[in-house]
Amino acid sequence: MQVILLERVAKLGQMGEVVDVKSGYARNYLLPQGKALSASKANVEAFEGQKAQLEAQNLETKKEAEAMAEKLNGQQFVVIRSASDAGALYGSVTTRDAAEAATEEGFSVDRKQVVLGQPIKYLGVHEVQVVLHPEVTATIELNVARSPEEAELQASGKSIQELAAEEEAAAEFEISELFDDIGSAADEDGDSDVVRTPEGDAQDDSNS
Repeated sequence: MQVILLERVAKLGQMGEVVDVKSGYARNYLLPQGKALSASKANVEAFEGQKAQLEAQNLETKKEAEAMAEKLNGQQFVVIRSASDAGALYGSVTTRDAAEAATEEGFSVDRKQVVLGQPIKYLGVHEVQVVLHPEVTATIELNVARSPEEAELQASGKSIQELAAEEEAAAEFEISELFDDIGSAADEDGDSDVVRTPEGDAQDDSNS
C-alpha cells in the first residue's frame, strides 16, 4: 500500500514522501496516528496544496520539542516498587509509570512518547528514551527503588548489590558489638566477686 508521510517516520522516510508499506501497518498505525495519508490522487493533490503550511507547522512543533528536550534531558525520576532482596521487581515498570513519574515533576509526557529498550524488571537506575517529535528525542533516567532512601543511595551511584553488601556488613558489625558488650558485662560481674585482703591478696567471695 502506498502512503504519503505527513511527518518523518523512522526507517520509513521524511514528510511528503510517498512510500510503500504493508496494509496492516498503514491501517493500524500510520493512518489512525495521523502520520500518513493513503496516496490516492486526491490526497496527493491535497497534500501538495498544504505542503508549505504543514512544513511550517512541523518546524514550529520541532522547535517546541527541542526546548522541551533541553529541560528533560538527563532528568532522573524516582519510581517506588516492591522487590526481592536480589532486586527483582514484583512486576515491571511500564511506559505509563515512566510518563506519570515525569508528569508528577511538572513535565508533560505521554506514555506513547516513552520508549523502553527492554522491560524494566530490576531495581536500579535505567535510561529511557522520550520521543518528543519525530526528529527530537530526550533521554531520562528512572530510579527504581523500594524506598525514597534507597533511591537517594542509588542516585549517588551505588548498585543494589553494593547496598546489600553494606547492609550485611552493618548487620554483622551490630552483632559483633552486641557480643562485645555481653563479654564486657560478664568480665565486670566476675571482677565483683573478688575481694582484696589486707595483705593485698585476692580472695574469691564465692569460697568464703
